[in-house]
Amino acid sequence: MTLAKRIIPCLDVKDGNTVKGINFENIRIVGDPIELGTWYAEQGADELVYLDISATHEKRKLILDLVSRVARQINIPFTVGGGISSIEDVSRLLDAGADKVSINSAAFNSPELITKLANRYGSQCIILAIDTKFENDDWYVYINGGRIATKIKTIDWAKRAVELGAGEILLTSMNNDGTKNGFALDITSYISDSVGVPIIASGGAGNMSHFYDVFTEGKADAALAASIFHNKEVEIKELKQHLKNKGIQIR
Repeated sequence: MTLAKRIIPCLDVKDGNTVKGINFENIRIVGDPIELGTWYAEQGADELVYLDISATHEKRKLILDLVSRVARQINIPFTVGGGISSIEDVSRLLDAGADKVSINSAAFNSPELITKLANRYGSQCIILAIDTKFENDDWYVYINGGRIATKIKTIDWAKRAVELGAGEILLTSMNNDGTKNGFALDITSYISDSVGVPIIASGGAGNMSHFYDVFTEGKADAALAASIFHNKEVEIKELKQHLKNKGIQIR
């Protein structure tokens, strides 16, 4: 059975505001996270992702107040990530109303955390976020908000994380992020073929065709974007109709 493809706006949150950058730099404010999330839900977004982009780097704990307010206002599933490093962090977030959590650096540094979380909350709640960069003829994992390079190949970490219990992978190409030149189709399709969990493609959406490409050639299960939705360059309702017209099974 083919699962319907999902469209997921991403809201990067810093100091209570939704922000956006290019290649993980040059951050600017784009709006209120709750107002934007409510708007996206009304427009037909399937899910939302809220990422506290400074949490890991600044060793700050998560924005539980924001999460509880989002849960009260918004009627679609949402994921929260950024700075999650323990079972307690996840417990607080899910109690505050988040449907799923996204873990990145802490999972990389302590892979057993994935298994502990999956055993306690179920794999379906645990999204592994991977920030990946193409260099030296391969894709490698970066951690700490894309600030620290590792020597681990992205495909190897993706496979291992799924074996440990990750229920979904949020794959962000740092090379493509914010460029609006399209998703990284090669690594997305390679990982989609190699692991048995849904892949959320992130980084590079610039127009409706890019979503079609990542669902077909990239074999992604969901596509995440930020600036083109924030700036209303692409409207979610129109995007979904466009994809349906091209034969993509969409929610």
